[in-house]
Amino acid sequence: MKNLCVIALKEIQEGLRNRWVLATTLLLAALALSLTFLGNAPTGSGIGSGRLDVVIVSLSSLTIFLIPLIALLISHDAIVGEMERGTMLLLLSYPVGRRQVVLGKFLGHLVILAFATVAGYGAAAVALVASGASIDAASWLAFLSLIGSSVLLGAVFIAIGFLASVTVRERSTAAGVAIGVWLLFVLIYDMALLGVLVVDQGRTIGAGALNALLLVNPTDAYRLLNFGAGGAGTLTGMSGAAANATLGPGTLAGALVLWTALPLILSMLLFSRKEL
Repeated sequence: MKNLCVIALKEIQEGLRNRWVLATTLLLAALALSLTFLGNAPTGSGIGSGRLDVVIVSLSSLTIFLIPLIALLISHDAIVGEMERGTMLLLLSYPVGRRQVVLGKFLGHLVILAFATVAGYGAAAVALVASGASIDAASWLAFLSLIGSSVLLGAVFIAIGFLASVTVRERSTAAGVAIGVWLLFVLIYDMALLGVLVVDQGRTIGAGALNALLLVNPTDAYRLLNFGAGGAGTLTGMSGAAANATLGPGTLAGALVLWTALPLILSMLLFSRKEL
């Protein structure tokens, strides 16, 4: 445990020196505040949703595109970058195992992303409270769920970034894989799935198949988790899709945990056998 904490602290310190923490926090805070004030402009009393519900929808849409990209950018060269610089051999000369290196680095990157997400998105809630907006308990619970699931989505793509970093031998290749992964999960998969569903018209793809197709993509699990119920579901129309998919919040959160665990475990196994 001590070795994990030391390696995680090392990654956090490097993030501070490289301005990753500051840049990510400021970016998320700026976008969150912009969406908070600009996104609430057209809302009125007739919509039936609180101002925080509108913010949740806006931030969820932002998260799907931005958090995976940030997670992949900070993690894709975590292993291969140190190998190219020659610092990995120095690190492994200390009494620390290879699996501890991977897990410690993962925890450090996750802390960086979690801090940026909580601080950045929290600024939106603080701004709403300061403006005198009326927010009920259900909206606060949905907002906390948004932050938690956003951190979990970031953990998924950090783990995938580590898997890419362990698999390849050059940083440039890892960067290309990271961009390809982002395009696949954030853009290409959903467009392809939508096309298949439109062509199928419900003839062969039932609820069970739809569940499986949605869980294959972690961003879809995140989307349903935050858009599928309450005021957010009313605003986006995703409540109907969530009902058809028959996936509960526990199942969706569990899918994100599994999406984090599998690439991370595979990264540790591959790195433990990798020739340096």
